[in-house]
Amino acid sequence: MDATAATHPDVDARLQSARTLCELFQATAAERADEIALRTPGGAQELTWRQYAQHVELIASGLHGLGVRRGDAVALMMFNRPEFALVDVAAMHLGATPFSVYNTFPAEVIGHLMTNAGARVAICEPEFAERLLAAPGIEHVVCVEPHVPGTISLEELQARPSEDYDHEAAWRALDGEDILTLIYTSGTTGFPKGVEITHDNMLAELRATATALPTKAGGRTVSYLPSAHIADRWATLYLGYTHGLTITYCADATKMAATVVEVHPTAWGGVPRVFEKMRAGLQAALAADPDEARRAAVAGAIDVALQVVRLQQAGEPVPAELAAAHAQADERVLAPLRARLGLDQCEWVVVGAAPSPRDLLEFFAALGLTPLEVWGMSELTCVTTSNTTDAVRLGTVGKPIEGVEVAIADDGEVIVRGPTVMRGYRGEPEKTAETIDAERWLHTGDIGEFDQDGYLRIVDRKKELIINAAGKNMSPANIESALKSAGGLIGQAVCVGDRRPYNVALIVLDPDAASTWARERGMQGVGPAQLTEHEALRAEVAASVERANEQLSRVEQIKRFALLPSEWMPGGDELTPTMKLKRKPIAEKYAEQIDALYG
Repeated sequence: MDATAATHPDVDARLQSARTLCELFQATAAERADEIALRTPGGAQELTWRQYAQHVELIASGLHGLGVRRGDAVALMMFNRPEFALVDVAAMHLGATPFSVYNTFPAEVIGHLMTNAGARVAICEPEFAERLLAAPGIEHVVCVEPHVPGTISLEELQARPSEDYDHEAAWRALDGEDILTLIYTSGTTGFPKGVEITHDNMLAELRATATALPTKAGGRTVSYLPSAHIADRWATLYLGYTHGLTITYCADATKMAATVVEVHPTAWGGVPRVFEKMRAGLQAALAADPDEARRAAVAGAIDVALQVVRLQQAGEPVPAELAAAHAQADERVLAPLRARLGLDQCEWVVVGAAPSPRDLLEFFAALGLTPLEVWGMSELTCVTTSNTTDAVRLGTVGKPIEGVEVAIADDGEVIVRGPTVMRGYRGEPEKTAETIDAERWLHTGDIGEFDQDGYLRIVDRKKELIINAAGKNMSPANIESALKSAGGLIGQAVCVGDRRPYNVALIVLDPDAASTWARERGMQGVGPAQLTEHEALRAEVAASVERANEQLSRVEQIKRFALLPSEWMPGGDELTPTMKLKRKPIAEKYAEQIDALYG
């Protein structure tokens, strides 16, 4: 597909002329009134666009009755479910500022968010009601389920319309400078900062990504990433009512793969860890196939496809004989594999939010599902650079989207200027001034470099670069990527070496790969904690570390490693809710193990 092709003439025209996202929602709801807009897996719950719009008006009126007005903040703390869209869009039509709270946040952080945002109303799941009822400033808690003490149910709220509320007048009064949402960065240290994103910011993002990532009008997608993350907001909620997508909400992320198989999305993406787990699951299933000839056919097809991908990426011609073999392999093996994953109808598949190992990108490209690496951040309203379906360069995050300037500062930091730059951090003018300079360049904190064709490569976070005892600068993310690419058993890896004589690593097993490894050796039911002590498994991990070292310069190589017994979960001590490494907390928690590696 031509990356500049129009997605849908009517959608494109509306997108260019819209003053707010409310206009996009209303137009789509009218045009697709009887089509399914929101649903849950299996179709247990389904809402048409007409019903979606009706609920939005009733909830907006109910919130107005609770005293919510233009500019007020409304907190949302929910799983991925259709009601999230209903209340978020309802608050938006009031001119209020809906914002989502990560479900893993403790009470102390929740209290900070409510105070910083100035929220007086919160809408939540039953299990979060107690924390929100106790939060400072909260006057009303609306629960999506009935009969929760101290709360109003969402059904009751909709049954209490405000007599003096004019829905159409409310949303038509808004303009592009109104704040659309707050995105509280999950952060690796300190309290999260509230990123203020305006309607103008998101409209600029949607217009630019409609060119970089053309989205089929009336298509399908799956919401499974946390709704507090800008990626889920952009890729499902906002793209959903811009392009009339049917969104299937997957409340349990462990069932995401099965939901994708059911839905066959036309647009889909995730963080690298999601792709790693998908690859591990597919490889485990293929390895368990008792038909040796079938296993050999799949392995051969992937090998042929990998040869083609590597030649294409190197800019070299694909020999006619290899091209013919690839066409045959795609028809007989690879196309069925894409259907098996549920990704056979995707127009694009994106990956971002963390570095992607090269071999992971090549694997999915070989399947015919080339992941388009993107780069951005909450402060930039999501995607800022992107590969496109007709111009992919693996190992880069693509080129800047339309209307945005991206440059490299003298110290190597990536800086960005344009209409997607946030308005600022909520209530923190000093931190805003530290991030956005007088010329409106936003300093991202990422170190990057452009290649000769204008593709951006992110090296690492500026504050996370390792400077060893000899003064050598290194990227821990690059080293960690090499480790994870070197063997399927390595699920998470953290490189340590700042102000140290050499690099060491903390390694966590991939639970799926470890389970497969144990099952193949007749050790069903043996958990990761016991496996980390198994001599043969440790030897395989050590071999993987050595393979990684072969790809690294001598000073970057891992000299020693510790294999940790427990899996790291999003929102825990080691990972943010968006699966970024919390380097400082990790260093503190595992100080004893790290010191032992230097003993």
